[in-house]
Amino acid sequence: MKLSIWPVDGIGEVRAGDDLAALIATAEPDLVDGDIVVVTSKVVSKAEGRTFVGDREAAIDGETVRVVATRGETRIVETRHGFVLAAAGVDASNVPAGSVALLPEDPDRSAGRLRAGLRRRLGVTVAVVVTDTFGRPWRNGLTDVAIGAAGISPLVDHRGQVDEHGHPLEMTVTAIADEIASAAELVKGKLDGRPVAVVRGLTYDVDPDGLGARALVRPAAEDMFRLGTAEAQRQAVTGRRTVRHFTDDAVDRATVDRAITAAITAPAPHHTTPWRFVIVTDRVKPLLDAMVDAWVADLRDDGFTDEQITRRTRRGELLRGAPLLVVPCLVTTGGAHDYPDERRSRAEREMFLVSMGAAVEKLLVTLAADGLGSAWVSSTMFCKPVVRDVLDLPDDWDPMGAVAIGRAAEPPAARPARDHTAFVVDR
Repeated sequence: MKLSIWPVDGIGEVRAGDDLAALIATAEPDLVDGDIVVVTSKVVSKAEGRTFVGDREAAIDGETVRVVATRGETRIVETRHGFVLAAAGVDASNVPAGSVALLPEDPDRSAGRLRAGLRRRLGVTVAVVVTDTFGRPWRNGLTDVAIGAAGISPLVDHRGQVDEHGHPLEMTVTAIADEIASAAELVKGKLDGRPVAVVRGLTYDVDPDGLGARALVRPAAEDMFRLGTAEAQRQAVTGRRTVRHFTDDAVDRATVDRAITAAITAPAPHHTTPWRFVIVTDRVKPLLDAMVDAWVADLRDDGFTDEQITRRTRRGELLRGAPLLVVPCLVTTGGAHDYPDERRSRAEREMFLVSMGAAVEKLLVTLAADGLGSAWVSSTMFCKPVVRDVLDLPDDWDPMGAVAIGRAAEPPAARPARDHTAFVVDR
């Protein structure tokens, strides 16, 4: 394979409303079928009027759907396109003072329009790749990547093929559109005023499904590093919500084990380890049935009507709908000190309860960081003998609620911001 890559001269300054396809066709009239036209997103944004007059930080705020990380004044954010990059792609270079360029609203659609426009004007069938400059985790330096594509499959899947040694390829999917973007940048340059390049001689698939460059954006559920920064870990803490509806998807036991491993690092009194975690899978139904029976008996003793009892016991369905339950238990035997008076005995137990709460919180946050939803419900604390009996637990294991675990069936509702000062007293 022999490739040729060259910049297109003569594009000139692009302004809002300009026909970018016409500008490219005039500057490069000798395009042929199979060429790949690589266009810097900045000129696409200018032609489409995607500029913002005003404060750059306000523009970044408007383009951000999630802050991934911050360091000093630098913000790594996710845009509505799903891109994760610095400053949401907002760029103040090569635009009039007091304004900034935003990324195209829909880069794939922009690429499709350019491709159609070049076909109308020159009668050729080309691919179009729209590019922008991204940083990369774990590596210094910037490189151009594809943010929009038309007429070319952005990924080449080699899985299932066999190498020259007879080994089947299992993981190899090449981001061909990104490779084209970075190769074209070698001739476009950052400071040369050449926003367009042509790649000729590359054999490629034509993207029959019209996926565009959005196929390059890794889904959140598959992103192993989505919560990989200190900032994102804080998001796992503050963004965790009680999940009330779960999917039927099975829960990976290894993920639960990791969460429990984190939970048992909680602080505890007297160098003890007072936490136990009972993972319930086979006995979920008998456990919840027995708990409901005990709950109903208590409510009847308290004089509640059948209607009131039904309404209250319905809350237990949250646990019944989860694929897996964990029952945290507090064990103070051999660790708590004996005191002759009630005041110190109560304080001693409260120390262990605080430790148990810390362990449960670590469990919930670690599950959230691994993409699992959870709900802590206090029900087991009201019928401890029943829980111990169904789960065959020792008499000194105190069930401290139950944690329902699974994948959330729906996105969590937004939580209104809370002013922390309402909960703080300075002395």
